[in-house]
Amino acid sequence: MLYEYSISGKWLELLKLVAPDVTRVGILRDPATSAGIGQFAAIQAVASPYKVELIPVDVHEASEIERGFAEFAREAKGGLIVTASIAAALHRKLIITLAARHRLPAVYVFRNFVVEGGLLSYGPDIADQYRASARYIDRILKGERPTELPVQAPPKYELIINLQTAKELGLTAPPSLLARADEVIE
Repeated sequence: MLYEYSISGKWLELLKLVAPDVTRVGILRDPATSAGIGQFAAIQAVASPYKVELIPVDVHEASEIERGFAEFAREAKGGLIVTASIAAALHRKLIITLAARHRLPAVYVFRNFVVEGGLLSYGPDIADQYRASARYIDRILKGERPTELPVQAPPKYELIINLQTAKELGLTAPPSLLARADEVIE
C-alpha cells in the first residue's frame, strides 16, 4: 500500500479540484524511503497540465516538519500533499495542526488524518486490507505456501472529505467531488 505510487497523481488532481487557485504544492515525503521518492516522481509525472510548482518538504522529525511548513507557507497559493510514510503517520497531529495554522489545503493518504481535522484523503481502505491479510493467514494456516500466494493491490480506495475544514479554509468542495466521496464529514 505504501508502495502503490500510481495513486499519487490522483492526490494532485483532487487537490486542484477542491482548491483550484493552488499554484504551489508542497509534497511532504520521506526521501530516505523508496516510497517517498516514488510517490514524488509519480506526482511530478502528472503535474504539467495542472500548472503547479512542486516543492518537496522532507519529513523526518517534528522540528524539520515545522521548519518546512514555515518556509513553504511564506508564499501564497500553496497546498499540500502528504504522502504515505511512517514519519507522516507518527507526526499526524502536528501536520494537521500546521496545515490549519498556515491555512494550507491538504490531501492525505490515510482517512484518520481527515477524521482528525484534515481536509481530504484518498487511499486504500485499511480495514479492507486487514481483512485481506486475515484471509491470507487463513490460507497459510491451511497449508498453502506463502510464496505461491499472489501479491494483491488494494481492491478498494476511499475518498473522505471534511467539510468543516473546507469551510475553515474558505473552500467549497464541488458537487461532483462530494458525489464521489465515500464519506463526508460535516
